[in-house]
Amino acid sequence: MPQPMPQRADYRHFQAITTRWHDNDIYGHVNNVTYYSFFDSAVNRYLIERGGLDIHEGAVVGFVVSSSCDYFASIAYPDLIEVGLRVGKLGNSSVQYELAVFKAGEDEASAAGRFVHVFVDRASNQPVPIPDGLREAMEQLVA
Repeated sequence: MPQPMPQRADYRHFQAITTRWHDNDIYGHVNNVTYYSFFDSAVNRYLIERGGLDIHEGAVVGFVVSSSCDYFASIAYPDLIEVGLRVGKLGNSSVQYELAVFKAGEDEASAAGRFVHVFVDRASNQPVPIPDGLREAMEQLVA
């Protein structure tokens, strides 16, 4: 059963991303695997800027443990896109992000996806509670 097409108004935060020439595949549109890179970039930028995530030296890191994406319409270089971001589920050590890719200025998503981060201690790779700064930033995105 097809997913309903997400709308811009369904998301709490937007991250602008510029498509690149090499994002296009032989069919002339952005290759499906590239959407996961867009999702990862949008989430991590938000966590770094709003939650204080230190990707280089921090004691806690987020590992992607699950992901999926549904596609509704093609995008291609040189489209300007915006990735909508919200939190669907916030647990003790994990969070499920819900994301959508929009062509700049459009209300209907070209693609929508989900991924789950589990936060772990960098040294032991064992799950840990989401640090307060990150949790506060995520709470701002709860749908």
